[in-house]
Amino acid sequence: MADPHARDLVVVAASAGGVEALRDLLARLPADLAASVLIVLHVPARGSGALAGILDRAGPLEAAVATDGERLRHGRVYVAPPDHHLLVQAEAVRLSRGPRHNGHRPAADPLFLSAALYGGPRTLSVVLSGTLDDGARGCAAVERHGGLVAVQDPEESAFDGMPRAAIAASVSPEVLTLKQIAEWIVLRGQGRTGEASMRDPEVEREVSLFLNQGRIEAPEGTLSGFSCPECGGPIYETQTRSDPRYECRVGHGWSAESMVVSQSEAVERALWVAILRLEERLRLLERMIRKAREQNRKYSFQRMVEEAEQTGQALETMRMLQSRISLADPGVFFP
Repeated sequence: MADPHARDLVVVAASAGGVEALRDLLARLPADLAASVLIVLHVPARGSGALAGILDRAGPLEAAVATDGERLRHGRVYVAPPDHHLLVQAEAVRLSRGPRHNGHRPAADPLFLSAALYGGPRTLSVVLSGTLDDGARGCAAVERHGGLVAVQDPEESAFDGMPRAAIAASVSPEVLTLKQIAEWIVLRGQGRTGEASMRDPEVEREVSLFLNQGRIEAPEGTLSGFSCPECGGPIYETQTRSDPRYECRVGHGWSAESMVVSQSEAVERALWVAILRLEERLRLLERMIRKAREQNRKYSFQRMVEEAEQTGQALETMRMLQSRISLADPGVFFP
């Protein structure tokens, strides 16, 4: 990366429906691409890590699981491993098991924010198919630091939540098909950038959380009265350049949309625990009812029958609540 004015840092994010989109994109990029490509796909913490192999076979570019500290090279694809954030620091790849972001690790925003901070106008950010809004805030940061944003056309995306959120958060995103995005990366990579932007304390502080630099301090902003869906700690609310942002002392960060979904997941888990306990209580009461009947203890028998009826009603209520609490479509926030 000898040329400080070349657009040679490409960061790509995807979620649901993203594997096929990534394969299609990489199949269209040339072997002599004068840029490094870093990819985040939302995968489970215990995922197999097979994505790098799939992408390595997709096209001429070499793709591999990223290693902490390795130097960035042109013509190379760096894939975030499961349960690790992928970031950029200076001219190196960094991996972090820092706090989950929008409920994910790896997540798009940490990569995009770090690329905006360290790559500045050299950065090309790309958002592909996925649900909710991870990556939207990162796209806005990339633009502020002089980089460019391309978004897969929502009409082409298998899931359009992430693309629509990125479009809404960006000032001048390019909305393109996958074929056009590949052409855009090559074309923009041949252009020249301007000078790096001014310091951005907000992004610097957040990136430092993922890179484990400095001690954890209370986030800026005001206590929201909400608790973190991830750890249960108090949530601080800050008004960013666009939408409110929520962060706990540990560093778990949330957009409003992602926090709503994570809260519903936390409530659902709590309801399943309550359902389990009520089912156990009902089975125990049924045993006690049989015993009371055998011993002809009429008063105890009647009292426990009433308890069992009330427990059964509570159980049905909990099951009804559990079936309704989940969001039917996690992309409903972006019509």
